[in-house]
Formats: sequence, C-alpha cells, structure tokens
Amino acid sequence: MPRGRYSLHDPHDHTPLAEEHFQCAPGPTGWRYVARRTTPTGDHTGSVDLTLDDLGRPLRLELHAGSWQVRGAALDGVTWVRTDPTGTHATEGTVRAHAFTGTSPAFLVATARLLRLTPSSAATRVRLVALTDPVLAPRTVDQSWALVDSEAHATDNGPLTVHTYQVTALDTGEQHSVHIAGDVVLSAPGIELEDLESPPSTFA
Repeated sequence: MPRGRYSLHDPHDHTPLAEEHFQCAPGPTGWRYVARRTTPTGDHTGSVDLTLDDLGRPLRLELHAGSWQVRGAALDGVTWVRTDPTGTHATEGTVRAHAFTGTSPAFLVATARLLRLTPSSAATRVRLVALTDPVLAPRTVDQSWALVDSEAHATDNGPLTVHTYQVTALDTGEQHSVHIAGDVVLSAPGIELEDLESPPSTFA
C-alpha cells in the first residue's frame, strides 16, 4: 500500500499551493486513493477519496476543499452533487463524460487506468469533468492521451516500470508529460512526489 506525500504548485510560476498526504492500493473493487490536503504551513484544507472499479471508472468520489464538497460517481456518464459552504444548497450535475479530473494526482492515475494505453495505441480522446480549486466548480474538458514511453528502472525491490504519457488539452493544444509508475505519479505539471514510504502497487 503506497503511502507518501505530493507537493502541489502553480505550474507557471511554481508558487507552492498545497501538500497532499496520501495512501492508495488495489482492492476487491478496483483501486482506492485517500488523501488529506494541507497548506505549505500545515493547515488542513481538504481531502480526496476516490474509488475506481476494475475498468477504471469512478465508483465513488468525495472531495472537500475548504467548506465545499462534491460527491460523484459514474452513472449515465458522470454524476455529482456539489454542496456550498453553508450546507443549505446542493446542485446536481450529469455530463456524458468518462470520468473526473482535478488537481489531485489521483485523477492522473485514474485516467491512465481507464484508458489502458499501450505504446502502439493511437492517441485516445477522453472527456472529463474537471473539479477546479478552490470551490470545486465543475467544467467539462476534452483531452488526448498517448503513451509515448515505458522504461524499466532497477530498484532494491525489483524493476520499476515508468510510463510516460503525453497529454494534450484539445481546446488549446497545450501539451505536457505525465510520468506514472504503478499507482503513483512521479511527476507532472504542478505535481512533485516528495516522499514515498513503500513501492507503487502494480495493477493486475
């Protein structure tokens, strides 16, 4: 069960935004990731709880950011309920999309798991509902994912395969790389793995 810490920063000016203390593991339903968010000074700011099924679809999502909350799942596309800080208003949404995304590294692992690309696969288009900080506002985004490299690295625990994905935002054409080993993001724009207490899990 990998357990560790990511640092999150602004990908443009590298301003520190948060730290995400996480643990994740494959389970009987697929994969689960839980994390708590803190500011760089240690104050609690939110949490992430994401469960995927064996096909990589979101069985259950619960996000907290400040006093905002979103609960969602795959249902006729993806469906969610977003609750305001007062707790008096809740808005529902459903979009014909494949999954959710956001600033948590968990969403990158989830998308890679959903697409299951191989180096010979063509770039694959995916529609996601992005839940944007700091108020978890939903917006629909279209991306293209391609697996451009898979390289095995020797470690004390045996070979570790690192997958490099090229992700393209289809509305702007902006491209970036995401490096994933098992169920851990090694690096991506705005994300750095700072600490890992045990090796990444491998999916069956």
